[in-house]
Amino acid sequence: MPELAAHVRDVPVNQIREITEAAWRTPGALVLSIGEPGFPLPRHILDAGMACLDRDETNYTPNAGIPALREAFAARFRERAGASHSIGADRVYVVDGAQQGLHFAMSLLLSPGDEILIPNPGYPTFAMTSRLLNAVPVGYPLYPDNGFQPRTGDIEALITDRTRVLVLNSPSNPLGAVLSENLTRELVELARRYDLWVISDECYEAFTYDVPHVSPARFDGVLPGEARVFTSLTLSKTYGLTGLRIGALVCPPGLEQKMNNVMESIVSCVASPSQYAALAALTGPQEYVQHTHGHYRANRDAASAVLDAKGIPYLKAEGAFYLWADVSHVSGGDVRGWVRRFLAGSGVALAPGTAFGSIGEGWVRIALCGKRQDLLDGLARLPERA
Repeated sequence: MPELAAHVRDVPVNQIREITEAAWRTPGALVLSIGEPGFPLPRHILDAGMACLDRDETNYTPNAGIPALREAFAARFRERAGASHSIGADRVYVVDGAQQGLHFAMSLLLSPGDEILIPNPGYPTFAMTSRLLNAVPVGYPLYPDNGFQPRTGDIEALITDRTRVLVLNSPSNPLGAVLSENLTRELVELARRYDLWVISDECYEAFTYDVPHVSPARFDGVLPGEARVFTSLTLSKTYGLTGLRIGALVCPPGLEQKMNNVMESIVSCVASPSQYAALAALTGPQEYVQHTHGHYRANRDAASAVLDAKGIPYLKAEGAFYLWADVSHVSGGDVRGWVRRFLAGSGVALAPGTAFGSIGEGWVRIALCGKRQDLLDGLARLPERA
């Protein structure tokens, strides 16, 4: 049998899936390792998707998506991100979830051997996707002593003549950290100074707690040739549509034909029922988002109280729906191995910090989006810190 391509062989295992699938095979396991919203979808969203099928509206749509959905995404982005009113529907491309949006953006921007700066700790597919494109992911450090926030100087020190892209993620998965307005502005200015593209992953923009969400697009250029920010959005987390695979990529102006070419070569278009369900989510009642926001915040506070009682350090989450906790007192320098043993011994699945980069050694990500009692029961089984 011939070998697979080298760049495919080099794509690392996603350790989140590794532990989660092991948990799914374990009867009665409490799965705190994956960010899967646990509430039923609102009826009007389901009805919109099924009505599309009832109409037999199952043909191709435009590559970039149905016009009404593109406009709905653009309107939400302008409102939520505080971005320029010049961001219209023509800059929005409907994609099969934020992950495909990231893939599209990297496909446009990276040639073989190019370097892309990604957060460490950061979401695993930043590295996986760039490797799949024959590019080189370079982690910029997010250190505990700086609240896991990036330092502009640390990033600048990693820039070479092969650096093409800076990836930002706020609110952060796995950290729950949120970039401030001043830091976001500094990072966009750094990218402008070195003529880098910016890919901003904003999957969790709907969930911040007592701090604002600040999109890098707010500080992007508005004149032709100045814009450099790509923004990846999703409805998976905001509305619990993880299985419908629906999101959007907001691009700088002037890329319409290039993006259509990329869309056609990879997916052609997103499934019609998912698009109409997404349109209903964006334009219909928003009680689901308000309810889940309150639930995630309350779960964060309840989980924090358990960790406090056990003496386990953690990063206070300002956004997303995860807690980043220090279990180095029991992980023995191998947190990936420890989470497997913890699952086997306690029936609780946590995501190992090394899934997100080398700085994650000794840490775990705890998902806060499920039932509160499951969360509290699972955390109660953590060993106390002496």
